[in-house]
Amino acid sequence: MSKYDLAIIGSGPGGYIAAIRAAQLGNSVAIIERDKPGGVCLNWGCIPSKAILKCAEVYDTFKHPSDYGISADNVSFDYSKIIEKSRRASARLSKGVEYLFKKNNIKLYPGTARFITANKLGITCMKREEEIEASRIIIATGTVPRTLPGLKIDGKRVMTSDEAIISKDMPASIAIIGGGAIGVEFAYIYATYGCDVTIVEMEPHILPEVDREAAVELQKQFKRMGIRVFTNTRFSSIKSARGGIKGGIKVKLEGDIDKSLNPIGVEKVLVAVGRRALTEHLGYEEIGVELDERGYIKTDDAFMTTKEGVYAIGDVIGPPLLAHKASEEGIAAVEMMSGVRSRPVDYSVIPACIYCQPEVASVGLTEEECKERGLDIDIGKFPFQASGKAVATGETKGFVKIISNKTTGEVLGAHIIGRAATELIGEIALGKALESTPLEIAETPHSHPTLSESIMEAALASLGRARSI
Repeated sequence: MSKYDLAIIGSGPGGYIAAIRAAQLGNSVAIIERDKPGGVCLNWGCIPSKAILKCAEVYDTFKHPSDYGISADNVSFDYSKIIEKSRRASARLSKGVEYLFKKNNIKLYPGTARFITANKLGITCMKREEEIEASRIIIATGTVPRTLPGLKIDGKRVMTSDEAIISKDMPASIAIIGGGAIGVEFAYIYATYGCDVTIVEMEPHILPEVDREAAVELQKQFKRMGIRVFTNTRFSSIKSARGGIKGGIKVKLEGDIDKSLNPIGVEKVLVAVGRRALTEHLGYEEIGVELDERGYIKTDDAFMTTKEGVYAIGDVIGPPLLAHKASEEGIAAVEMMSGVRSRPVDYSVIPACIYCQPEVASVGLTEEECKERGLDIDIGKFPFQASGKAVATGETKGFVKIISNKTTGEVLGAHIIGRAATELIGEIALGKALESTPLEIAETPHSHPTLSESIMEAALASLGRARSI
């Protein structure tokens, strides 16, 4: 039986980054993966979806080429080739992760793992079974899509993101149940290619965990694209349509929806109501690992579970369900168990990004959370329509919003909606980590003309020194 200092179940951005860091610290490491190296993020989520989104952005540009002085007639698309492009991107990066395992002498075991004891795992691959031992074990199994009662996922007409990410068919119409990050990204993709899109969200606005002002702005932009958005509305039932859309289905809703529109007839349904922890068949119960009331694995600040020597990181321990959050937890867990770190993860500097157009990105507290905590705040806001670079490039949708503590000057949160928001948010995340104030951001020269100037201008606005608005 092979023995290791550390075994990791799952090779997503939490697992594989933890494995590499552990190997760098001199540990012998094994990693078990039931799918392909890179996990859900690389193979079924982050990477392929961004490849598809980029294609949608390019196509959207060519739908109105005259805005750029370009003549392009009869522009069309082949959605099957777009999906193939996204699969090539995932395959390339998956091979890259596998190479990193070899480079760092990390043993990769293809298959599924189950606890035999707290330091022994059984691994099943096809019909072959073997066992390994490890001084410590990290659970990094991630999540799988949630569904709803009354919704049978057939993978063709009723899909989750797992099926949608590889489907080569562009439907004529689709209902997206859930207006979170996954729902709005797919809504943008489908609408760009001419699909009739309806988003159904039970909360008062889409992206319910995002700063309300930014979420409402995205909702407005979506409506301008022709996307129907029903908020304060929930899924009720689904059945095959008789007549109307060929091969279609009818979705009955409850809530703020005109009776004349209910039920809605669509060709396909995408269920995007979040994700749940993947813990089935691990055998965690038998060794004393406990879940919380939401079904996520309980851990302490060092990521140890309720069983000594067994750790958990990433989505499987709960929100925020972000790839880079999982990576940071993996590094922290390994460094703490190796005695080279005592500092816990600072979740307040971990940004969240949504990659539709306009993009949405945030870090820290929302305005609503600040008010709930009774904080006295300053808000600085700068619209991209006042940005020279945004006007020059025709990307004027959205704004930068910085929230700071009126007394201490501490940056409490920042929210950006617009082109390159997911790239721009990193500056403010770094600023928060370094305990910068709006004054320091405002007095740091930014290149002109750039979109990043909007961060400086928002900081100036929070100080009552707005120059361009």
